[in-house]
Amino acid sequence: MKLPFDGAISSFFENDAPKEVSNAIRRAERGDILDTSYPHSERLPRKHYEKDLRRLQTELVKLQAWTKESDARVACVFEGRDAAGKGGTIKRFREYLNPRGARVVALSKPTETEQTQWYFQRYIDHLPSGGEIVFFDRSWYNRGVVEKVFGFCTDDQREHFFTQVPDFERMLAEEGIHLFKFWLNVGRAEQLRRFLGRENDPLKQWKLSWIDVEGLKKWDQYTTAIGETLDRSHRPEAPWTIIRSDDKRRARLEAIRHVLHTIDYDRKDAAAIGTCDAHVCGGPDIWNA
Repeated sequence: MKLPFDGAISSFFENDAPKEVSNAIRRAERGDILDTSYPHSERLPRKHYEKDLRRLQTELVKLQAWTKESDARVACVFEGRDAAGKGGTIKRFREYLNPRGARVVALSKPTETEQTQWYFQRYIDHLPSGGEIVFFDRSWYNRGVVEKVFGFCTDDQREHFFTQVPDFERMLAEEGIHLFKFWLNVGRAEQLRRFLGRENDPLKQWKLSWIDVEGLKKWDQYTTAIGETLDRSHRPEAPWTIIRSDDKRRARLEAIRHVLHTIDYDRKDAAAIGTCDAHVCGGPDIWNA
């Protein structure tokens, strides 16, 4: 089987990855958590996960019904390191929702025309209308992290973004939009393990891109850009919620719980939602713990 990018990910694993990263992957057994700083040593058992997920998805159905009846608007922004589980988390949010009122926005790189527009302009058309829940699979925060790391924007453009994003998001909040900003974070060894899995799975190879391959070499640059972005755009009216996603099952449950806890929708069942794990879901102080 021909590997994407001529096996560049396997080559990085064998030749260039830090020894502690490659050794952690080699030693790991199925279900092990590779990041020693993660608050749990093993993945959440499947039976426990599926039981909790069903309860939470039932609550999401109630949330959507309330959103439609009240003309509420909900926007969930999902950002994070590559392979952190953004798409999989969004999938579990939407699994039993009516797709007419719960859509995903995953924009490709800006067109030549869009590059001449106000930076936020192309995102505005995708904001939720009354009764809608919108999930942004990456967002305007590309400028804060990816564009910075790969030199796709100038320092002046990025600085201008940081001066405008608080006002932009404050306007969304004042307009009555329920805005959730999730940063999904994953450890370096777990990220590489997931990339290796994608590289060797014909059904998942499409998820890999040149950005992913080159990004493996830029871990520290990403870390700096992420820290700056979280620090400069975490505000009371638009706070960041960090999800430590080395365990995808816990990450999905905690993201859903956070939304359900935050919105006061009809017929909410607090017992079904349960309590959030503050070591997995919290503020920017846990993003690089």
